[in-house]
Amino acid sequence: MRLKKTLKLKKVIPRTYEQMCLDKLKELGVSTASEWASAMGYETHNALAKVIRRILDDMPDKIRVNSNRKPRYYRAL
Repeated sequence: MRLKKTLKLKKVIPRTYEQMCLDKLKELGVSTASEWASAMGYETHNALAKVIRRILDDMPDKIRVNSNRKPRYYRAL
């Protein structure tokens, strides 16, 4: 009787774009949306507007927004 060797593959959990953006924000520390967008490689200041909205809706415990004045400052938790 032959035993088959099974390969143990590492399970890779795919990262969403929101998670990549949060990682970049952690590197930056506290920043505005404009600084965050330019760090992600965008030229326009509002390029991450929908991404920020999705993060605030889906994962509100991972981001802190200082919204009492403009520009808003974001910090990843």
